[in-house]
Amino acid sequence: MLYICMTKSEKIYFMDIKNLESLSKRAQPGTKKLFEKLKKARPSNLDEVTADLNDEIFERIDCLTCANCCKTTSPIFYEKDVERLAKHFKIRPAEFVEKYLHKDEDNDYVLNAAPCPFLAPDNYCMVYEHRPNACREYPHLKRKRFYQLLDLAIKNTAVCPAVYEAAERLKNIYR
Repeated sequence: MLYICMTKSEKIYFMDIKNLESLSKRAQPGTKKLFEKLKKARPSNLDEVTADLNDEIFERIDCLTCANCCKTTSPIFYEKDVERLAKHFKIRPAEFVEKYLHKDEDNDYVLNAAPCPFLAPDNYCMVYEHRPNACREYPHLKRKRFYQLLDLAIKNTAVCPAVYEAAERLKNIYR
């Protein structure tokens, strides 16, 4: 069992990462309702609020104790990501694509399989300095125009305990 340290109303609790998907599913109706409201209202302070939540939550969560995103999902690889990683591995971009990627239903390049082939046993990223932009920005809580990412954030509540926690806190902020 992998436990992630979380806070709820300033009390520390531990979440079994294996339960995150079911917790997210139970919370999803309320999360979807709030996020639909936020998409329509586009609060002017939403970006600031989510960035602040990101900072607060990551004071208490260490991604290296989890790495669930790297174990269960794939980032989108853009051309610049492929070129950067191919250069790192000293191979042609086409070779990198052939070895590690395929196109998904949205015609985006994604990893062939999970977990990420660049995830080390200690949860460190073996290509951290060269990682895709989507990995650099994950879990996207500091992105500008966050209201545009609310559908993705709903999906990420089942993957990332920080996004789950942020969604739960947003429910209290934007009742």
